[in-house]
Amino acid sequence: MNVDEVVIYCDGGARGNPGPAAIGAVVLDPSTDPPTPLATVSERIGVTTNNVAEYRALIAGLEAAAPFGARVVHVRADSLLVIRQLEGAWRVKQAHLRPLRDAAQALLRQYGVVDLAHVPREENVDADLLVNAALDQG
Repeated sequence: MNVDEVVIYCDGGARGNPGPAAIGAVVLDPSTDPPTPLATVSERIGVTTNNVAEYRALIAGLEAAAPFGARVVHVRADSLLVIRQLEGAWRVKQAHLRPLRDAAQALLRQYGVVDLAHVPREENVDADLLVNAALDQG
C-alpha cells in the first residue's frame, strides 16, 4: 500500500542515563480521519543513553515508514536535541551521536518534503507508551 505522506511519532528512553533503553515509533497515514496507523515499533535496545535511544527511535520509525513509498514525511519527536540537530540549528557535539544523525539524514533524503517538529511529551503519548511497554517487558 502506497501513501502520499506519513507522520512519524517517535520516542526513545532510558531508565538511568545510561540505562536499560527502548524505542517506540508510530507511522500514520494522515489522509484519513482519524489517521490510520500503518506501522509501529516497540523494542528494547540494550543499555544506552537517552539521546542514543531518541535517535534510534527516529531511525526505526523511518525504516518502518519506507515501504509505504510516501513523498512527504512529518516527523514528530519530543527530543528537542534530535530535531534541532537534524535541522542543522544545533551542532552534534557528542561524537557517538554523529553516525546516528547521519543515518537519520540519509533516510530523510528519500523524501521530497521533510517536516521536522518538536512536540511536547503530551502530544507524543503513543510513542512513549511503546517505549515503556518494551521496557516493562524487561
